[in-house]
Amino acid sequence: MPPATICTLKPNVTREEAVRVLTPRGLRSLLAPARRNPLHQVAEAYVPYRLYEVRLEGMSGNAPAQTRLFALDAVEGTLDLFEFPRLPAENELLRIATRNVLAATLDEARAESLLTEKVLRIVFQQGFFRVRRPKLTVARLPLEFHMPYWLGFYGRDGALRCRVLDAVRRRMEGAKARALFEHWLAA
Repeated sequence: MPPATICTLKPNVTREEAVRVLTPRGLRSLLAPARRNPLHQVAEAYVPYRLYEVRLEGMSGNAPAQTRLFALDAVEGTLDLFEFPRLPAENELLRIATRNVLAATLDEARAESLLTEKVLRIVFQQGFFRVRRPKLTVARLPLEFHMPYWLGFYGRDGALRCRVLDAVRRRMEGAKARALFEHWLAA
């Protein structure tokens, strides 16, 4: 399969930093499963995201409507939302050629439904008492891009597992991201 040329957000984590983060050290190395299953390889992978403008009304009293930008993964819609203060600028994006790209398989109706659920959850977590009758209006924006992730591969005897590092937010991802990437690798 030839490499695909994609538009991606610039990563905030280099390969060297990813190796450091994905290799347990100190006390963590004694407690971590990676001690029994050493780090074999680190690879980058890219997940397609769609950007949406969400207008929130009915938040509290006479509060004005809010407009926020959220990005939802276009594979299954299971990863955490990204929120942007503004549209990503041209200097925050890169064009690269890579084979490590997950396919966008989420249909638009399901994406909007998942996005609405996730945004409402965020609104309620920020203060349920402020919400009267929330009304969301979702509009997909034309910008499609990919988010970079670093995958660390561990294991012995052919039983590889992976850990996932979000290369933009600089944080380790949990079980949903691991399952998404392990499913993609197994396909």
